[in-house]
Amino acid sequence: MTTALDRATVARDSLADCDSVLIAFSGGVDSAVVAALAFDSLGRDAIACTAKSETLPAAELEDARQVASEIGLPHEIVSFSELDDANFVENGPDRCYHCRTMRLGRMYDAAHEHGIETVCDGTNASDTDGGHRPGLDAVDELNIKSPLREHGLDKEDVRIIAAAYGLSVAQKPSMACLSSRIPTGLEVTEDRLNRVEAAEAALRTWGFSQFRVRDHDGLARIEIGSNELADALDVDFVTAVRERLRELGFEHVTLDLHGYETGSVSPEGNDENTETTPNNSSTANTENDSNTNEDAGFSVDAVLESSYPTE
Repeated sequence: MTTALDRATVARDSLADCDSVLIAFSGGVDSAVVAALAFDSLGRDAIACTAKSETLPAAELEDARQVASEIGLPHEIVSFSELDDANFVENGPDRCYHCRTMRLGRMYDAAHEHGIETVCDGTNASDTDGGHRPGLDAVDELNIKSPLREHGLDKEDVRIIAAAYGLSVAQKPSMACLSSRIPTGLEVTEDRLNRVEAAEAALRTWGFSQFRVRDHDGLARIEIGSNELADALDVDFVTAVRERLRELGFEHVTLDLHGYETGSVSPEGNDENTETTPNNSSTANTENDSNTNEDAGFSVDAVLESSYPTE
């Protein structure tokens, strides 16, 4: 039986067949592992590229910069706006298809500027286990190379590999784009994205690590990971979060008693990543009423038995 590191070795070696690659790089654990494998195989002929838009939290962009520096990869940032596409703004069941088509299209633009033909992403084997995944249609249509998926590396494998490489994001919680906080059918606007980002930044400042703030047209539904849910029931937190989120423009603030569950506003329980939804969600209203760097800094020789030189 092969191990995660065995499969990682095969995935890494497969990248050596490419003269160079550009990695669609969010800074999350999946794309970070692809970037590490690519750097191991190709050195600085691999480039990380992050697409900056209204749906990417500023904190995630900073994380991407940091992780690219850890690995030693050149890191490029390109900009675009999903809000320029009426199909995305409409927020139908295929929103993620339109988002990823635009995002990966910008990756190809950047790749061509560098004379690179191959664009890779962090799709893993767990991302193809069924459910509503329109974003994967875009990946396939654009012929994106997905080394993790191609070589059977699932979410558990990816975290094992990230830990073996010593990546700082090895245990980082999953992070879908901000538009996944807006229920299907409710228009995606810059104001909604901004207030969700600010609300989640506040929760992060208060020490929570796994959470979402869902924007139900002025009603904030807060989901907190089960291991942190008790802290969210603290009276002082209830008061503080209610006041802060109302300052941000939410009319009502609720706490979902199911806790954090990915994709609980998406069709068929899934969004572009891993999101699944409960069928009957209970909420506790927190309102008073209840009506509503450098190459030398990253060495991977001790992780995988190298067959190709690294820089």
